Amino acid sequence: MSIACVGITVLDRVQLVPQLPTSGGKYVANDYFEIGGGPAATAAVAVARLGHDVDFIGRVGDDSVADTMLSELSSYGVGVEHAVVIPGASSAFSAVIVDAEGERMIINYQDKSLSKDPTALHSVDFSTYSTILTDVRWIEGAKYALEQAKKFGIPSVLDADITPEAIDELVELADHVAFSEPGLEKFTNCSDPIEGLKIAQQKTKSKVYVTVGSKGCYWLEQGELCHQAGRKVDVVDTTGAGDVFHGAMAVAVAERMQTREAIEFSNTVAALKCTQLGGRQGIPDRNAVDSTLNS
Repeated sequence: MSIACVGITVLDRVQLVPQLPTSGGKYVANDYFEIGGGPAATAAVAVARLGHDVDFIGRVGDDSVADTMLSELSSYGVGVEHAVVIPGASSAFSAVIVDAEGERMIINYQDKSLSKDPTALHSVDFSTYSTILTDVRWIEGAKYALEQAKKFGIPSVLDADITPEAIDELVELADHVAFSEPGLEKFTNCSDPIEGLKIAQQKTKSKVYVTVGSKGCYWLEQGELCHQAGRKVDVVDTTGAGDVFHGAMAVAVAERMQTREAIEFSNTVAALKCTQLGGRQGIPDRNAVDSTLNS
């Protein structure tokens, strides 16, 4: 059985600079390249790299950007037959600026013509999946997919990143809710990730986690705070690290790993990705991950 990743795919237009801008002005990039991005889509690539069958399910426009993105996903072994093509719409893209330390700034654009209607998902047989992952960039689609997961008793993972829209329903529906720090602060109105995690747990029966970059991941286990440190690596580019973490978590859930093993596994996959440029080229395969974990 395969894994479904429901959400957004984006074309990342990446510029490399010595330092991230801190004010308005003109800046010169050292290099430039384009690559597919987006939380659910990049998570799907991670799933494929880790040896599982996976489908990306999300909206695209009927343009050359969509052709490029779907072809790239296919080249990684990701199924794209359930991609929802919106006639007349432009596909999503992001401007990504990466500094010499690997930190990045991302500005995303989504065409409002990309219909939010999840009706196209009614033709997808979600009962065939072992795990369902969703991001929060298509709330209506994520809600439908998570409802299907509940209906068929399939474990689900929510990539709870920051979004302008309310995600309360998604947090209640998902079995595993992995917040980014900004996503948790937005959801709880609390800037402390540990206190925010406790507040989030009061709003759902799901297992809740928060990723804190190089510091690793915190989660609650029967009310007790747990922590798994991040793996130390020479960071080149953090773009996509969170998305890769969530893809790895979906694999860990599908393989029924125990929680700490799942977090260590996901931390390792995300850390190894950060050793190379781009949100996808650096995603390690399963052999590299297992070798690192066993070393």
